[in-house]
Amino acid sequence: MADIILHHYPTSPFSEKVRLVLGYKKLPWRSVLIPAIMPKPDVIALTGGYRKTPFLQIGSDVYCDSALICDVLEHLRPAPTLYPDHQKGVARIVAQWADTTLFWAAMAYNLQPKGIAAMFEGAPPEVAKAFGADRAAMSGGMTRLRPGDATAAYKSYLRRLANMLEGQDFLFGPAPCVADFAAYHPLWFSRVRVPVMAGILDATPEVLNWMDRMADIGHGQMDKMTSAEAIAICAAAPGPAPLQDHSFQDEHNLELGSRVTVAAENFGLETTEGELVAATRTRYTLRRVDPRAGTVHVHFPRIGYVLKAALPA
Repeated sequence: MADIILHHYPTSPFSEKVRLVLGYKKLPWRSVLIPAIMPKPDVIALTGGYRKTPFLQIGSDVYCDSALICDVLEHLRPAPTLYPDHQKGVARIVAQWADTTLFWAAMAYNLQPKGIAAMFEGAPPEVAKAFGADRAAMSGGMTRLRPGDATAAYKSYLRRLANMLEGQDFLFGPAPCVADFAAYHPLWFSRVRVPVMAGILDATPEVLNWMDRMADIGHGQMDKMTSAEAIAICAAAPGPAPLQDHSFQDEHNLELGSRVTVAAENFGLETTEGELVAATRTRYTLRRVDPRAGTVHVHFPRIGYVLKAALPA
């Protein structure tokens, strides 16, 4: 199997989710550090426009969004599973809630002035300004929670997580599942990235103990790689992997072979354009050609993403 390459940066919460999944599954991986803000020319060479963090590369296949990455890693190494029998649906639903509702409440709380000051302590003022401008551009006008509302919601969500942990080590039993990894990373940001804001966790000791157990999983075996090396691997690959699921589910009146775009629904709205080569129950796959990376298959989950016909050139 080609190397698993994770394009990420150390303080990205969704990257921490995937790093722990890699550690849990004991999958060796290569680490490519990417910028936290634009410009990201090496990222765009591989994704065609998608700029959120992280994304996963295996040869000349690129997988966008941490939810899809979890599915890919589950396929590569089914045990230990992220989707326990008889709990697959509820685990996925809680993970989706954690990656969206919980995440945005936690980040609105974390990124209050005190948290931002801690994040950029010692950095020149223009660094914080550039980060703020970059994230504003990614937001596309989405409504953010006000600090007071975010704090109240975050406290409520922490209490609910504590309720789920009563009498067991993880959210759905004795072993972590995809819901644990999704719920952990926003809280990790509070505790590790902006510890000045971590006091909110103290009221739920069950959650703190669970966080310790999650952190103990670790990131597994990792080797470093440059983005230029990753692009060269993509270009030198014999081609994207054969598509495993040949079922075609058409919800958009778009045929395979159509020129299309895919973009996130509400954050990081940059589009990736390419030829639609797969539209299964769970994902879209676009074929695109880049001068540096060669032929690439870029994969997106259906949930959370918008597929449209590309505008005429």
